[in-house]
Amino acid sequence: MATHRRIDVSKVGDVSVVRFVDRKIVDEAQVQELAADLFHLVEQDNRRTLLLNFSGVEFVSSAALGKLITLDRKVKAAKGRMKMSDVRPEIMEVFEITKLNRVFDIRSGEAEALAAF
Repeated sequence: MATHRRIDVSKVGDVSVVRFVDRKIVDEAQVQELAADLFHLVEQDNRRTLLLNFSGVEFVSSAALGKLITLDRKVKAAKGRMKMSDVRPEIMEVFEITKLNRVFDIRSGEAEALAAF
């Protein structure tokens, strides 16, 4: 199994649950490493069902949002599914302003998101 620098990955059934190591995802190098870790899950590890748990994340930069959009496209291209959970209100507000809440399937908690697969 690959070692990831910016994420922790666990399996719940067929779902790969991704938790972020960093509380604030802002630095460009950090965003690039995070993207590489996430893209690796889909492209090399053939993970098709992802749940991104944002419970430990306090801030996400616009560059990181762009990488999440790219990840969503990669998952869909691989005929997979991606959901998000535990998004803090201040990050949810950014998703709503950018209308990404219409792009991403965002659930209130991890259990709800897992049940929705």
